[in-house]
Amino acid sequence: MDEMNRIRKITLTGLLLLFALLPLAAQERTDTVYTFRFVTGNDMFYVPWNGNDKELARLEACVERLKERIFAGEIPVRVEGYCTSLGSEVDNLAMAKIRSNRVKSELIIRQGLTEACFVTKNHTGSADNVTVRISVPKVATAAQKDERQQAGQESADTQQEQRETEESRFVAEQIRADSMVVVHPEAYVPAETTGTAAEETSGTDSYTLSLRANLLRWATLTPDLGLEWRISPSWGILVNGSWTSWSWNDKDRRYALWEVMPEVRWYMGKEKRGYLGAMYKAGQFNYKFSATGKQGDLMGGGITGGYQLRLNDALSLDFSVAVGCLHADYEKYTVIDGVRVRRGTETKNWWGPVNAGVTLVWKIY
Repeated sequence: MDEMNRIRKITLTGLLLLFALLPLAAQERTDTVYTFRFVTGNDMFYVPWNGNDKELARLEACVERLKERIFAGEIPVRVEGYCTSLGSEVDNLAMAKIRSNRVKSELIIRQGLTEACFVTKNHTGSADNVTVRISVPKVATAAQKDERQQAGQESADTQQEQRETEESRFVAEQIRADSMVVVHPEAYVPAETTGTAAEETSGTDSYTLSLRANLLRWATLTPDLGLEWRISPSWGILVNGSWTSWSWNDKDRRYALWEVMPEVRWYMGKEKRGYLGAMYKAGQFNYKFSATGKQGDLMGGGITGGYQLRLNDALSLDFSVAVGCLHADYEKYTVIDGVRVRRGTETKNWWGPVNAGVTLVWKIY
């Protein structure tokens, strides 16, 4: 019997706690979102389209139920406009603002709301719609209600003035929005197709100063370095220099050379990688690969042509060839018992290829 009484007391206590907690659960904040869809690239609010009419009816019922608290400022109507279908961020924001105003105007006309009832934000991206969010806070206690009523009574005149001002501003914005010309995505022209300036900057292999090394020269054990100054995207000035000095077989064989080669280039094409130019070279040489050696001066020049293959932002390979004339004055000699014996002088002119290069280009800036 005592056991049954104890079970009844526990059950009664649980029921009392449950009934006590139900009002608290009912007072928790509820958050309702209403979504209105817009035609891509269009700012008109079509109510009977894509479920907008049913969503608007649900929203009106909610506003009608909470209208008193909305006007009192307890429950703001949060409106967020979105647009992602136009060509620029400015156009998307302008479209999102117009769409938000369209939805708000329906609530102003149908439910008598004012601009002061709304909190509006507009965004680019996400989708082509407008969302309306109504967040119902907890039910206030009697003391809180009295405090709010007292504060509301003190600021009633100020709120009325603000509402009238906001209504006037909203009407003016709505008039401006209706007169705006919306840019559709079909009319948007991407920047890369707008003319010569985009062509010159998008694919141009441009730089101002570069360091150069002819890999063909280095392959023959002849160190070679140069500089190029691009005075404009189409014109460049180059100077290359080479030097080497080798001897072997008890100095019976000799390979020595120095050259300086200035050049002017004109770069062609949209990407400025192919080129034509004019070069000049001068230097001295001393070759002895057989019994007879040759030592003298050389100079010449010609027309250059080539192409720069871009490897990355900092490096390129420059393939070049020059055709022209090379003039050499030199003496022939032999070496007998370590003594150099002169065998006469010669002069030669060479017409044909006078220079070739596979040059590694490092773009300094």
